[in-house]
Amino acid sequence: MVQTPIKSLTLEDFLQLPETKPAKEYINHKIIQKHTPQGKHSTIQGELNSAINVTLKRQKIARSFPELRCTFDGRSIVPDLSVYQNERIPRDETGKIANRFNLAPDWTIEILSPEQNQTKVIQNIVHCLKNKTQMGWLIDPEEEVIFIYIPKQEIIILDQPNCKIPVPSFAKKFELTLEQLFNWLLD
Repeated sequence: MVQTPIKSLTLEDFLQLPETKPAKEYINHKIIQKHTPQGKHSTIQGELNSAINVTLKRQKIARSFPELRCTFDGRSIVPDLSVYQNERIPRDETGKIANRFNLAPDWTIEILSPEQNQTKVIQNIVHCLKNKTQMGWLIDPEEEVIFIYIPKQEIIILDQPNCKIPVPSFAKKFELTLEQLFNWLLD
């Protein structure tokens, strides 16, 4: 299914609009509505967010944010999970986590829904990589495959259950196999 752009306007105008559910993204001067997550997508997103935070947040290394608006380099996107190293998490004047994240995540994770446009998702991952994101994951629950994107490297395709999934260097304490990830769909 091809996503139809809703309307064309400036990034500044877009950021003044109220948030919606599902979120809208600003890509190439157009507003594109994301799809509502379905069961497999939602399950993997929730479990993966928790697993990353149990390891990395607890050790004050990084933090995973679900459905966080990230605005940088002319786009405003909402990855399924955005992981930021602690020292890069934007803070307000009181030291609390800021509402606006105007920088690319250190690690971006997308989970395909059945009707989702894979090309748009890959374009968002590549846009992140061009803006200092260290790694992108594209998880396909239907095929039980993960595509790993690393700047200036060939795409890694993982489809064997015992494969340990590569993570960015800052996240090396987080370990997960393909089998563990897709077994969350059985729980």
